[in-house]
Amino acid sequence: MSQRKTTGDIGRATIRDVAERAGVSVASVSRVLSGNYPVSDELRRRVMKVVRDLDYVTNAHARSLAGGGTPTVAILMNNITGAAFAHVAKGVEGAATLRGWLSLVGTTGDDPERELTLVNLMRQQGVAAVVLLGGAYDFDEYQLRMARFARSLDAAGSHLVLVGRPPLEGDVPATTVDYDNESGAYAMASHLLSAGHRRVLVLPGPAELTTAQGRLRGARRAFEAYGVPFDPGLVRHGPYDDEHGYAAVEAALHDTPDFTAVLAGTDIVAAGAFQALRVAGLQVPDDVSIVGYDDIPLATQLTPQLTTVHVPYEEMGRVALRAVADRRRAGAAAGTRHKVGVGDSEHLVLGTHVVVRDSVRPPKTASVSARRRR
Repeated sequence: MSQRKTTGDIGRATIRDVAERAGVSVASVSRVLSGNYPVSDELRRRVMKVVRDLDYVTNAHARSLAGGGTPTVAILMNNITGAAFAHVAKGVEGAATLRGWLSLVGTTGDDPERELTLVNLMRQQGVAAVVLLGGAYDFDEYQLRMARFARSLDAAGSHLVLVGRPPLEGDVPATTVDYDNESGAYAMASHLLSAGHRRVLVLPGPAELTTAQGRLRGARRAFEAYGVPFDPGLVRHGPYDDEHGYAAVEAALHDTPDFTAVLAGTDIVAAGAFQALRVAGLQVPDDVSIVGYDDIPLATQLTPQLTTVHVPYEEMGRVALRAVADRRRAGAAAGTRHKVGVGDSEHLVLGTHVVVRDSVRPPKTASVSARRRR
């Protein structure tokens, strides 16, 4: 006697389950899915509705990967040229290679819809894990859909790993490997305040990104701890690139030229700020101090070298892969394929620290506008 799949079996449906639910033959389902044979629109609609309802994974090769063979881990990042992401990917790939695993890399192009689409595609490909790098988007619909994909990955014997972003809310089967983002920004802002700076231009990143939100919270908390008024008018949101750093500083020199320091959300943004100040005839740190975040190689290539927050990106990648491997090993020992159990979650947090270099000095008494007239 055949058994229908229940909700708890989602992701494990077979082609026979699809055929039974749709009331058609297995051959008909195969024709619809292959797309190589003419079928009626009504049959295609009926079969595809069941495929969606059962969350059926159609790729037979992918399903074999989920059950055996060489494990594959998918690394999804916003931009493959981003130095911070590249270091995380290096950590993941290196740890995967040591275990004889394969790695795939995909880019989202800062598009939450594409990110969700790629997660679903990797699920269909039967990867051992999907590793998402970088901040999450603070949209309710995005968070709900990502939680649904995490459960679907788990049901299919795969696993979602979030690196450098907060965990998903609720009992979601995902591993989070994060760093102390807010505290890093707090320490960096405190460094500027300790040097005597009170008017700080803050460039935390995109307003909708959790990474930027955490860095802004950390900066504001430092101002509160020092009893210094925080001016929201000195906060400029924008992408994590040098163009934003340049444009934000250029605009601030025109609109609010009394700032004495720049707290950049990344070292890349700081590099753009450097350039804007130099074009304006200002020197770092004699006229304006600058600090960054990430501690990528660029920080030591700038002149003067950049004071920044060190984030252990490569170690985060290694920890992420190790967490997946440990989970698979524990699941195999328990006889549950690759997972410990639906609903399991894990949150690992690595520390950050300020790296003091040469880009900060106490502020001069003259305003920035006065210094520009020298």
